[in-house]
Amino acid sequence: MPVTGILLAAGRGKRFDPSGLQNKLLQPLADGDAVVVASAKNLLAALPRVLAVVRPGDDRVAALLGKAGCEVRVCDYADTGMAASLTCAIDYAKGAPGWVIALGDMPYVQPDTIRQLAAAIDAGANIALPLHQGRRGNPVAFSRYHLPLLLALDGDQGARHIVATHPTREVAVDDAGILRDIDTPADL
Repeated sequence: MPVTGILLAAGRGKRFDPSGLQNKLLQPLADGDAVVVASAKNLLAALPRVLAVVRPGDDRVAALLGKAGCEVRVCDYADTGMAASLTCAIDYAKGAPGWVIALGDMPYVQPDTIRQLAAAIDAGANIALPLHQGRRGNPVAFSRYHLPLLLALDGDQGARHIVATHPTREVAVDDAGILRDIDTPADL
């Protein structure tokens, strides 16, 4: 079984629209794709299996991701923080040798970057993260070595503590997309 892509798409995007009326993941990019669809397409171009996690009631996002080719899982506890979505996905795909964990609001990450992170895991890294011009970004890849720690995550910090306290392999990439997310309407 190959490294699995995980697309976290269960956030509320409160910085984008504090009222909650506009879902940033559904906003169109210049090419017409919704933010989350572009993020999914990049993962799908690089990995044979992509699991997307959405929050309950987010039927439009779920439908778009399913149509794009992702396996879609609803995380009932997504509102408790990013860790809930991540553990939901990892638990579902725990048979994989590793996971490239991507964010639904980062549509500019290049497929080659994702492939390089997966290759680093295949080559024995336990954590691989991209580095562009000296700056770390997303997505981040984990081997199954960290499965117990990933399943034990809680709160809204995701896997940041695991990355900070364990050896990582930095993968130099020519991809500014690892640093670019959609947090506000100006980011589109």
